[in-house]
Amino acid sequence: MNNITGLLGIKYPIIQAGMVWCSGWKLASAASNNGALGVLGAGSMYPEVLREHIQKCKKATKNPFAVNIPLFYPQIEELFEILFEEGVKVVITSGGNPGLYTQKMKKLGIIVLHVIANTKFAKKAEDAGVDAVIAEGFEAGGHNGRDETTTMCLVPSILQHVSIPVVAAGGIATGETMLAAMSLGAHGVQIGSRFAISKESSAHELFKSYVVNSKDGDTVLTLKELAPVRMLKNDFYQQVLALYQKGTSREELSRLLGRGRIKKGIFEGDVHEGNLEIGQISAVIQSVESVADIIRKIITDYESAKSNLFSFND
Repeated sequence: MNNITGLLGIKYPIIQAGMVWCSGWKLASAASNNGALGVLGAGSMYPEVLREHIQKCKKATKNPFAVNIPLFYPQIEELFEILFEEGVKVVITSGGNPGLYTQKMKKLGIIVLHVIANTKFAKKAEDAGVDAVIAEGFEAGGHNGRDETTTMCLVPSILQHVSIPVVAAGGIATGETMLAAMSLGAHGVQIGSRFAISKESSAHELFKSYVVNSKDGDTVLTLKELAPVRMLKNDFYQQVLALYQKGTSREELSRLLGRGRIKKGIFEGDVHEGNLEIGQISAVIQSVESVADIIRKIITDYESAKSNLFSFND
């Protein structure tokens, strides 16, 4: 048992990321039932929808699960009230000041993790009292760090600056990449893209197929003027690129992005006009599999890679 498995009460040091439009109760409960920490992605849920998913997740698994809450969510107070009323035991916060809600959650016995992308915010999170940080490199999909620090560089740097457990995220989807992260000193890994393209993910099948057919170089980090985001290249991205090429403003980019662009791509399956958020590791995802098969293969390959590494060193 390491720091993360003991802290979270899980079998494997794997957290399934709370991704918008992907991480509903079916995905979260499947991850939890197979030894990982399942996570509901509240960022794409209205408050009462989140309540429904929490209740369904409770019925579908007896194992621990978490809720991810982006701290910039407009109805943030309502979300937290629902978490408290439903007795959620683990919360992962991201995108904001962890000091605003951490102590209130800790007083209620909630385990709190916070997603960070640099040492400054890792230390702020530790000072706020979080139990662990998730160090997310810029390989990750969706909203991203402005510094473009890779997971390989970020994790050892964070470990030098905090004393709480560090979970590695970004570019991890296989047993081998999990071993690489753990070899850096990470206490666990958070995996997003691989679970986004699972049978239990609520993402549209057309989005899943688009990801499966993607290759290296097909994702790009863009829209830094608004909030850095990694997405697959498609017609929508070409429109973004055209604005940059002619010289654009924050307002123009915001108008193009509009409302519901991520939902259009990931949940509704408009792979041309939607924002297709996914990580760089998408290039190695070659099929849509069940969560059980994904976790089983990750652990099997992790153990095999670890054995091969040690035998090589001998």
